[in-house]
Amino acid sequence: MSANFALTHPAAHPESHVTRRFPKMAPRNALCALALAAAALAPGAALADFRLCNNATSRVSVSLSYTDGKGWVTEGWWNLKSGACETLLRGPLAAQFYYVYAMDERGGEWKGKAYMCTRDREFRIEGRENCLVRGFDRTGFFEIDTGKDAKNWTVQLTDANQPQTPR
Repeated sequence: MSANFALTHPAAHPESHVTRRFPKMAPRNALCALALAAAALAPGAALADFRLCNNATSRVSVSLSYTDGKGWVTEGWWNLKSGACETLLRGPLAAQFYYVYAMDERGGEWKGKAYMCTRDREFRIEGRENCLVRGFDRTGFFEIDTGKDAKNWTVQLTDANQPQTPR
């Protein structure tokens, strides 16, 4: 099961706004999609990832937090120019809940109330407790509920003033 979600920049909304969006396939991409579907059915092939697309008008920096079966892991930073998509985790989703924090070049943020440890430069931090004591920043992430059966997921960041039109 695959799903796309659009997350509107919260500048106009105190709470993160998530709307379900289903992409419409362009005819020229149908052959490519058919080839990818065939590859997915081949033995050993798996097309399952956690992706994030930047549909905002400026570059964004993104951090992701998730459980790896042993504990919490938070990683960052992925820098995505406007219009770019990036695979943050490869392979089938191992958890139902993932947490994302993003900020743009203008100081805007996509954030939430789930606090994780971060730092200013590239990082991979295990655990989410005692961030400040351990020398990290404490940052509020928004929650993504992928459902119990999702194998891949795409989050789409958008500006608050962008219309939410289906693709």
